[in-house]
Amino acid sequence: MKIRLELIQACIAYDGNRVVNSADFTLQEGDIGCLLGPSGCGKTTLLRAIAGFEALERGEIKLDGNLVSGSGQMVPPEKRHVGMVFQDFALFPHLNITENIGFGLRQLSSTKKQQRIDELLELVGLSDVAKQHPHQLSGGQQQRIALARAMAPRPDILLLDEPFSALDPDLRCQLATEVRSLLKQ
Repeated sequence: MKIRLELIQACIAYDGNRVVNSADFTLQEGDIGCLLGPSGCGKTTLLRAIAGFEALERGEIKLDGNLVSGSGQMVPPEKRHVGMVFQDFALFPHLNITENIGFGLRQLSSTKKQQRIDELLELVGLSDVAKQHPHQLSGGQQQRIALARAMAPRPDILLLDEPFSALDPDLRCQLATEVRSLLKQ
């Protein structure tokens, strides 16, 4: 199996205060991993570092064997091929659902872009809300749209930051099962 993600002694600090200390782990292609820990222990910070939004104080992050953070190197987020679903979903309120999903697809022709958007809307079961805006959707629908937007450019790795925390327990369980199925597809 190919190693997709590798963290080696990854440390992250803010103003000299270390918030992540020597994180080490690997994920192989096809793996689904989970970071567990109490609030404030650095889970989000670590995900942001993997995505390229935070610099390491020391250590390394490798994607597909290529160094993306560490040893004075910092590959920008847009060059890492990493999708991220933020805890608050971070949908653009002024864009409709089609525009939100298509946001990272600027390099595609309009026909191919629309095909990819339609494919993802069908995959997440929300083709009927394409012209609506995020505020018109339920929390579960917003979560699925955020997932579709993160998947749109076909990232090599997908990071989810507490994607179910704002949902009621029944919906959380249902969506966790649905998202796992979507990720495996």
